[in-house]
Amino acid sequence: MLKNFFRSLSSAQAGFLVKLSGCILAVFFVCGLLSPWIAPYGLEDMDLMSRLVAPFTSLAHPLGTDELGRDVLSRLLYSLRLSFILAVTGTLLGAVLGTALGFLAARFGGIVDDLVNTGIDFTASLPFIILALTILAFLGTDVTVIIVIMAVYGWDRYARLTRNLARSAYTEGYAAALEGLGIPTRRIMLGHILPNIASALVVNMTLNFPGMILLETSLSFLGVGVQPPMSSLGTMLGFGRDYLTTAWWIAVIPGVVIVISTLSMSILGDWVQQRLEPQNR
Repeated sequence: MLKNFFRSLSSAQAGFLVKLSGCILAVFFVCGLLSPWIAPYGLEDMDLMSRLVAPFTSLAHPLGTDELGRDVLSRLLYSLRLSFILAVTGTLLGAVLGTALGFLAARFGGIVDDLVNTGIDFTASLPFIILALTILAFLGTDVTVIIVIMAVYGWDRYARLTRNLARSAYTEGYAAALEGLGIPTRRIMLGHILPNIASALVVNMTLNFPGMILLETSLSFLGVGVQPPMSSLGTMLGFGRDYLTTAWWIAVIPGVVIVISTLSMSILGDWVQQRLEPQNR
């Protein structure tokens, strides 16, 4: 639906939307990375005399405070930092894992191909949130475990894509010809096949990033993701749900940031996909 809407816009409107999305994401990334230096308060700084201050009513707390008197703006900046770090790390690890397995399946075939395809089908058929909750129940809610879960979440898309494109390279014959010349398989994969499929992988990464943000948000909202004293966008959203009627800003502000960031990344992903399509190049 978003892709159809994006393509229905004129070139000027689409260009403005892409630039706006890029600016928003750049601001979010920079603010998140610089949060230890630009946040007006620490992550856990409390002022019980300033509990539940409404946003835009105090210069000391522009976005208000939560139930413990903690500054919402400061917590939002720190939460952006952690959520984006988790999403970027999970996306990169998933891309590396899926691409490597896709190359192995395409190169060796046989039982290796069958095992990779079985893993792809298993991951695609199982509701992933159930699998994530099961893993967290057994291994705990450590940040490392969450990163591994986020990497597993996206690997099957990269594996399927890489396997199909790499098999096409062998079918076309140039990969087999290079092997006949004595060039090592690793060099063929990384030096010849990977550059040809890199654009498709980049598109997949940009389209998969919003899902990573939403996965982390869902797990933290359910209480099995990022744990205090750390804070993420999902953690803020989860803590604020009990105050929707009395202090709506605790949950609404991080919720709006989640919607804007995922929507902006989806727009950029559609734009990248459109730009890298062969008929548009």
